[in-house]
Amino acid sequence: MRAELKREARVRRHKRVRRRVSGTAARPRLVVYRSNRHIYAQLVDDDGATTLAAASDVSGEAGGDKSARAKRVGQAIAEKAKGLGVGRAVFDRGGRLYHGRVKAVAEGAREGGLQI
Repeated sequence: MRAELKREARVRRHKRVRRRVSGTAARPRLVVYRSNRHIYAQLVDDDGATTLAAASDVSGEAGGDKSARAKRVGQAIAEKAKGLGVGRAVFDRGGRLYHGRVKAVAEGAREGGLQI
């Protein structure tokens, strides 16, 4: 499958997910973006159109495999959410399947105390 077609299919799936998933200040949307090398997570308030917190494995410690780094990103975003007084979030997988690194971010956030 060509790369353009794979990207278009993922964007189509993401649009379908975004029809149902929306974040508020009390319960923001936990957005996960996965590239080939890194993983990024954000807490987004869609009502106010603001990013409340963000975390990634780019500037952090580089030890472990990609899944272990993704779990640490989830724990880091949960800590930042606690600092903001947010205890619950809506998970947005970004059109990706819920497995591997995307799942590891969600598990790390849950371990950090964020209710998804």
